Amino acid sequence: MTSLKEFHDLAAQTLSALGNCTLSVAESLTGGLISATLTEVPGASSVFRGSVVSYATDLKVSLLGVGADLIDTGGAVQAQVALEMALGVRRQLKTDFGLAVTGVAGPTAQDGRQPGTVFVAVVKCSETGAVLASDVRSLEIDVNEVAMQAQRAYIRNYTVEYSLNLLKSMASTQVSE
Repeated sequence: MTSLKEFHDLAAQTLSALGNCTLSVAESLTGGLISATLTEVPGASSVFRGSVVSYATDLKVSLLGVGADLIDTGGAVQAQVALEMALGVRRQLKTDFGLAVTGVAGPTAQDGRQPGTVFVAVVKCSETGAVLASDVRSLEIDVNEVAMQAQRAYIRNYTVEYSLNLLKSMASTQVSE
């Protein structure tokens, strides 16, 4: 498990990679952990504008603009939902980058998906909203070696770490271009 110092360092590196770009985050299963991790870094407010914790499925539709038909046909835990969440939070908070996560932290399945199923999306858009870059990843986080009472926390923390690394990677590429 990643230490608090390692999380802090990763958050600082991610914010630094964003340069002068701004960031917003849409979180579901992490319940605000990504935002909390980012705001632990002094000066984060120069890059991080805010977040939407859309833990309830209906909020993904009403606040972030995820298509209700998409939710109706495949549930809240799918790649396209993560992408629409990232686009929606970026649009609502008027940022350059949008990061979103949706998935199942457990202990039970949701929408036919097992705990550890996670989708992460990062988008970079122009001022007009045109998508300049996007990346959506599917994770199947293995918790077989994790004690039952720690599995939920493990999934959530793994998602935070993975998401920040993905964002840092995309930002490093996009900001330098």
